[in-house]
Amino acid sequence: MDLIADITGYFARSFSNGYTATNPGRLVDTRLGVGTAKGSVRSGGSFTVQIAGNNVGPLPADGVTAVALNVTVTGPQGGGSLTVFPNGTGLPTASNRNYSPGQTIANAVIAPVGADGKIKIYNGSWGSADVVVDVVGYYSPARASAYLPITPFRWLDTRSWGKGPPYDSSRYHIYSRFGDPGDTGFVLNTTVTNTTGGGYLTVSPDPNNIDAYKGKYAGRPNRPLVSTLNWKKGETVSNLVHATPGPGGIIDVWNTGTGSTDLVVDVFGYYTV
Repeated sequence: MDLIADITGYFARSFSNGYTATNPGRLVDTRLGVGTAKGSVRSGGSFTVQIAGNNVGPLPADGVTAVALNVTVTGPQGGGSLTVFPNGTGLPTASNRNYSPGQTIANAVIAPVGADGKIKIYNGSWGSADVVVDVVGYYSPARASAYLPITPFRWLDTRSWGKGPPYDSSRYHIYSRFGDPGDTGFVLNTTVTNTTGGGYLTVSPDPNNIDAYKGKYAGRPNRPLVSTLNWKKGETVSNLVHATPGPGGIIDVWNTGTGSTDLVVDVFGYYTV
C-alpha cells in the first residue's frame, strides 16, 4: 500500500498554548442546517465555521489559537477528501479525512483557527457530501494544561475482559490512571470490532466519582449528541479521540448501535496541569 502523512503541528517542551477540554458539543450538521447552511456541500465547495465565541462548548471569544474536533463525512456522492484549515489562508495540499462513495467515516482533527476566529472546511470530492463537526476542546495562551505523551498501552479490550461486548444503548465508564484531578483530558484510540449491527460510538465525561460507583449510588449520565466513530455491521473501525473526563476523572463510552460490538481503547497521552 501507499502511505500519505500530513503534518499539522507539534508539541514542544517549552511554554506554549495550553489545552482546555470542553463539554463535547455539535458545531455543525449540514443535514439539519446546524452551524451552517442546510444541505450537502457541493464538489469543490467549502464553508466556514465560527469557533471564537461559539456557545457550543462553550468557546471563548478571544485567544483561541486552535480547536480539537471530530469531523464526520456522511452520504458522499463520490469519493474524495475533506480539508480543515484556518479561514483566511490558502487551501493546503493536505487532507483530514478521505472517503469512498456512500461511506460514513470520522476523524479527529486539531485545526488552527484563523485571525477572524473561524475555520474553513473544503470538500475535495467528485460529488456532494454532508459534514458533521463536534468540538471537544481548544488551545489558547491563557490555559496551562499541557500534553504529556506516554508509551501507548491498552486500557480496555472487551474481547478478553470476561464481561462480554457492550450491547446497543449500553455504556462503560472508565477511570483515569489514578483519578488525578490534574488530568484534564485523555488522548485515546477507540476501536470497535465484531460489530453485529450499524451505529456510532460516543465518548463523553461522566459526572460521578469513583466512590459513587463503588457505593452503587451513581446517577446515570446523559449521553450528548456527538459521535466519535461510525460503523456498519461487520466492520472494524478506529478513531483517535480527545476525551474529556468528568470532575471525578471518569469518561463514558456509549454504544449507540443496533447490536453488540467489542470495544478496544488504547491510551497515548494525557493533558495535565
